[in-house]
Amino acid sequence: MATLPFAATTPVNVASVGLKSRDAEALAQFYRDVVGLHELSRSNGAISLGTDERTLLVIDEDRTALPDDAREAGLFHTAFLLPSRADLARWARHALERHVTIDGASDHLVSEAIYLSDPEGNGIEIYADRPPESWSWEDGEIAMKTLRLDFNSLLSAAGNEGWSGVPDGTVVGHVHLRVGDPAEAERWWHENMGFETIARYGPNAVFLSSGGYHHHIGANAWQSPGAGRRNPARAGLSWVQLSAAGAEGERALEDPWGTIIRVSGKA
Repeated sequence: MATLPFAATTPVNVASVGLKSRDAEALAQFYRDVVGLHELSRSNGAISLGTDERTLLVIDEDRTALPDDAREAGLFHTAFLLPSRADLARWARHALERHVTIDGASDHLVSEAIYLSDPEGNGIEIYADRPPESWSWEDGEIAMKTLRLDFNSLLSAAGNEGWSGVPDGTVVGHVHLRVGDPAEAERWWHENMGFETIARYGPNAVFLSSGGYHHHIGANAWQSPGAGRRNPARAGLSWVQLSAAGAEGERALEDPWGTIIRVSGKA
C-alpha cells in the first residue's frame, strides 16, 4: 500500500466526496479520462471512482436535478492531492496534450495547483504539496499566497514516464466550499469538528484543518455572499466524507447551508 501524504495522516482528514449528477455516465467518463480516476464499482446507480486502494469520488445520477448555481452554497472545488510534484507534472503534460481547458494555475507557497471544471460545473483542483517542513508559520497561521504557477519549472519534473491515471497514494487533500458567511463556517468547523483556522483571505475566505495541515476545508463567499441553505434539488455537491481517529460508526451533520458532512472512523 502506498504511503499516504501528510493531509491523510492527521486526526481528521477528507476521505471522499459525493456528487449528484444530471448525467452520471458522462461525468464519470470525464473523471476517468481527464482527471485520471479509476472506476472501482457501480451499485444502485452510483459510480465510485478513485485509486486502486480507495474510493475518492462517488457520482449519483438524478436526471431531474436542476443545474448547480455558483451563487448558492455548495462545492467550490474538490482537490485531488497527488503524491509528488513529478505526478503533478505528468498530469499537467497529459492535460496539455489533450487540450484540457484550464481555469487557472497557482503557486500557493505550500503547494502547486491547477484548476479546472467538470462538464456540470463542479470545480476541481489537481495539486501537489511542497514538503511540510518548508511551510512558513507566523502567529499560528500559515503563509499561503496565490502566485502564478511556473509551468516550465513544473513540466521539467515530469521525466520520461507517461500519465496512466492517478497513482496509489492520491487522496482528496481538501474540499473548498461555497458558503454564505465564512465567519459562520469558521465557527461551525471549530465547534463541530475541532478544526483550527490556518489562514484567512480577508473576510471572504477561511482555511481550516486538523493536525497542522495547510487546509482540509476552505470556505469562501466570493460568489455566494449571504447565501442561505442550498437547494437540495440542484446537481453538485451531495456530501463530504471525513475520516476521524477514534470515531465509532458513522454520523452525519449538516453545516448551516445544508451541506452534509459524514464522519466515520479511520480505516
